[in-house]
Amino acid sequence: MVQDRPDPFSLSSPAVSSVGVVGGGQLALMLAQEAPGLGLQLHLQAASASDPAVSLASSVVLGALDDVEATAELARRCQVITFENEWVPLGALQELRQAGVRFLPDLDALAALMCKRAQRELLQKLSLPTPRWCPLEQVLELPPEAPESPQGAVFIPPGAWGADSPRRPELPQGFQFPLMAKSSRGGYDGKGTLPIADQQALEALLATVDPAGWLLEEQVAFEMELALVAARDQHGNVVCYPLVQTHQQQQVCDWVLFPAPVSHAVEAFARNIAASVLTALDYVGLLAIEFFYGPGGLQINELAPRTHNSGHYTIEACACSQFGQQLRLAALLPMGSPEPLVPGALMVNLLGREGTQDRDGTDCQALAALPGAHLHWYGKSESSPGRKLGHLTLLLQSSGSEALRREAQAKLQEVRSIWPMPQGGELPLE
Repeated sequence: MVQDRPDPFSLSSPAVSSVGVVGGGQLALMLAQEAPGLGLQLHLQAASASDPAVSLASSVVLGALDDVEATAELARRCQVITFENEWVPLGALQELRQAGVRFLPDLDALAALMCKRAQRELLQKLSLPTPRWCPLEQVLELPPEAPESPQGAVFIPPGAWGADSPRRPELPQGFQFPLMAKSSRGGYDGKGTLPIADQQALEALLATVDPAGWLLEEQVAFEMELALVAARDQHGNVVCYPLVQTHQQQQVCDWVLFPAPVSHAVEAFARNIAASVLTALDYVGLLAIEFFYGPGGLQINELAPRTHNSGHYTIEACACSQFGQQLRLAALLPMGSPEPLVPGALMVNLLGREGTQDRDGTDCQALAALPGAHLHWYGKSESSPGRKLGHLTLLLQSSGSEALRREAQAKLQEVRSIWPMPQGGELPLE
């Protein structure tokens, strides 16, 4: 049984009474669900009147995420603006900031996290562990020692090479196939990520993309993927939610397990990494970090400056959810406790399935009836295979890591007997 959620702070007179959110999807929906309990009005900038969060908002401004005029109108309705995701026009928003609009996170802190290349450069500067990487355009440079380039590296413009070219794109020293190519901007749920098996695949990629917008990364031999959500307030205090294990299927998150089956030393290192990044950026807000963990130790895969799929379990399993935390930070309220209320939790994403929309309602009822289950249905107007339509959190009660994993495995099998993964893909929780 879940313990009663403590309320350690008085909410009688919040410093901010109205918060604006740019974005209207499921993350904004779960922010809107938390707002009344904190005494906050939540105003929304949504691309469509059918977006999941629209029905719960105090008011709605219709406009795309990059519609600065819509954001300006949103600013007139609230005291602070926060974001559902990081795909916003920072340059254009600076004018609003200069006019006195308060954003959380601050736009300067957000700038270093807007693209994967900027993230890699930041982490490199902080000497934090990441997979080896290089800008994609580096494969088009002649090395400084080449006879053709006595004054230093020379850039070969894309398209200047071909089947008859005397020189082909070359990997930098120390890199070898296979590699991963990643788009610097906009990639999520596997979008903008391509495996590069050999020279032919590399040249095919170069023929279709602007190299300046991509990077190459070594493929990491990892045992598991982990994630951590952390928060920092305006006074510099940092809190971290528990480290969790995540599992991806078809490059989309399938399930999340709390607690992660790793040592306390690994979790402490992950927390130290989070504190280092937040402090270095003077970042106020929520930050999610995805990790690889394996023979090479803990390595940072990606940073997300917002609430995160890996933190959905916190709604039921922690004293203050990640969504309540983001709103507390925006409203200048004291941070809530990230401490867990239960021994463990399993969060399972409910992804769109081909030709099963007529069964979704019945299947959701069956899922909600499972012991310890909490169903979150996003109410999206369209369904497609692999699209996140909702999630199910199942609270675990076993004592000991092995017993928890067995309980989680049994619950995962129950869920998948009702709601199979698209294409039938599944890796057991072992």
